[in-house]
Amino acid sequence: MIDLNAILTPGARVRHPQMPDWGIGQVQSNIGGKTTVNFPEAGKIVIDGTRVELIWVVDDE
Repeated sequence: MIDLNAILTPGARVRHPQMPDWGIGQVQSNIGGKTTVNFPEAGKIVIDGTRVELIWVVDDE
């Protein structure tokens, strides 16, 4: 399986698969398996890439 979280770059838009209410977030940083995302309804959250595979958003779904 490809680790898509590993290739997330700042500015990428993502969703958290278990927290759809957080909305579409923007990646702030991705260092050492930890991805910081700013979600409109939850604020800045640090995601452990070994536990959660974020969903890339290519367009406004």
